[in-house]
Amino acid sequence: MEKMLKTTAKDRVTKTAEHVNGGAGFIMKEELITPEQRGEHCGLLNRIALKPNCEIGHHEHHGEAEMYYILEGTGMYEEDGEAVAVEAGDVTYCEDGHGHGLKNNGKEELVMVAVILKK
Repeated sequence: MEKMLKTTAKDRVTKTAEHVNGGAGFIMKEELITPEQRGEHCGLLNRIALKPNCEIGHHEHHGEAEMYYILEGTGMYEEDGEAVAVEAGDVTYCEDGHGHGLKNNGKEELVMVAVILKK
């Protein structure tokens, strides 16, 4: 039997990043598993929180795709210039060669899991 890989909340560190991709405010990000655990096809697996009026600015993906799974809160998701409202339970998927961003336009914290899948 292979060794079970597990991380716990007390083992992980939350870091703050300001003006991500030119966006307003800051995000709080928590790496859920290490790069070694992710392997070659997963570029990112993070829990990300945005306070009201904070955002991840528009950015493009090349050689990879990114998914956001909204866990809490509401926001405005933008992809290639088209914006749609998102809320808890929604999943967005930005394909390779496209760009996207996310703004918390609600009154509560927006929490999501972000996954980057490499080609």
